[in-house]
Amino acid sequence: MKNTLLALLGFTLVSAPMAGTAQVQSVVDGNTTFALNLYSQLATNSGNLFFSPYSISTCLAMLYAGASGNTEQQMSQVLGFGTNQQEFASLFGELQAELEVDQQTNAIELNIANALWTQEGFPFLAAFLETATNQYQANVNQADFTTPAGDDAATQAINDWVAQETRNKIQNIVPPGLINADTVFVLANAIYFLGVWTTSFEETNTTTQPFYLSGTTFVEAPLMHQPFLVDGNGNPITFNYMDNWEWAWLGYIIPTNGFQALELPYGSNQLSMVILLPSQVDGLGQLEGQLTPSFLSNVLSQMVAQQVEIFLPRFTLESTFDLTNTLAAMGMPDAFTRGVADFSGIDGNTDLFVTFVRHKAWGQVNEAGTQAAAATVVGGGRGYSGGPPPPVFRADHPFLFLIRDTQTWSVLFLGRLTNPSPSATPATPALTVTPSASGLTVSWPASLTGLTLRQSSDLANWTASTGVSNDGTNKFITITGSQSRSLFFHLSSQ
Repeated sequence: MKNTLLALLGFTLVSAPMAGTAQVQSVVDGNTTFALNLYSQLATNSGNLFFSPYSISTCLAMLYAGASGNTEQQMSQVLGFGTNQQEFASLFGELQAELEVDQQTNAIELNIANALWTQEGFPFLAAFLETATNQYQANVNQADFTTPAGDDAATQAINDWVAQETRNKIQNIVPPGLINADTVFVLANAIYFLGVWTTSFEETNTTTQPFYLSGTTFVEAPLMHQPFLVDGNGNPITFNYMDNWEWAWLGYIIPTNGFQALELPYGSNQLSMVILLPSQVDGLGQLEGQLTPSFLSNVLSQMVAQQVEIFLPRFTLESTFDLTNTLAAMGMPDAFTRGVADFSGIDGNTDLFVTFVRHKAWGQVNEAGTQAAAATVVGGGRGYSGGPPPPVFRADHPFLFLIRDTQTWSVLFLGRLTNPSPSATPATPALTVTPSASGLTVSWPASLTGLTLRQSSDLANWTASTGVSNDGTNKFITITGSQSRSLFFHLSSQ
């Protein structure tokens, strides 16, 4: 998997009012812990990553209703599920009902659906089917997995259902041949979200600017811009924001560590996007190392409403995962091991095991808002298993983000953007800043052609730098102490 972005389920904020019961909140907390643990597994590969932990947790929660013995214990520990299966299923159903309240608003569209395909004539236990239909509102369908024609028909039916429930954003999640004569059941979850920003970005403010992949490379990407705004009554429009930057003062303001957090609401604030932006271009790894439920809770509890100037790339992401080996490595191998798995709660026997777990997610962020979709399918059978100035939030380098339900504190999607234009050829700015007693010298190799040094004092209005010298090896410009106290530079192909 080359691309890497993330989706997170939910977490608790002690200082914030909670919807539902404390027991339901415990489900959210457990899902959050699993989401962050899964993120750490998937994020070992470089690049963009996007997934819906809520979709994965929901699909595996339906499977959990049929687990017993060590298989049940391993799933409970890895997935953060409650040990009382019947009570847990009831609480998960309550959580889903609370999230469905968001589907009834005009400001956003949120669709969450579950389904189950069962082998015709297979002796499923009534309790398992009742849990799927009553607690998870799963649509139960029968299929014939015993013949190639039946397998093809079932694959098509599952893919069609997922496409329909995700507005055609998730296509062909089940590849040909994945379902075979050994398959006994397939569980599926689909989630679709469409949210319009409470305060949208003006398309005319979007410009192509560098997005820094690292300290030495960048790509050109469309960067949306939200300046300081006021509402119709002249009151400032604010966003929840915090930063814990550390600063170096050499006559200039230079962030050296820490991160910024920004929350962008959708509609009437039923859901929102939270972005965690490291202060350093290469700081994403350090920020990822801090990701825990308590860390996220602390960040959100420290955010305050204030005016913020915002720069955010427009981007589209898509990821596909085979989670079979990942979940086994996280501590629940029994579920995937023939002769060891115990799903006797499904049919009363111990010969069933999980043959595949597939997940696919798609997300798009633009000036109007955000559109995201994801689906998860789980197959089971008897076959083979495999202090600074006013804040400017300039997301022009890798960052984390999540989409959360503000009522239940469930985070439906979580992501990491490292490259908004993965098909573009990275360029090399190679800017070097050298401080001196009289000021700063900004230089770059003279061999780089077709690039113009541009500067800005407010990160909004950029002009070509004047007084550029060339000594044959480097091009450079010297900034003296008498000039602007805060200046920003970048090399541009424009």
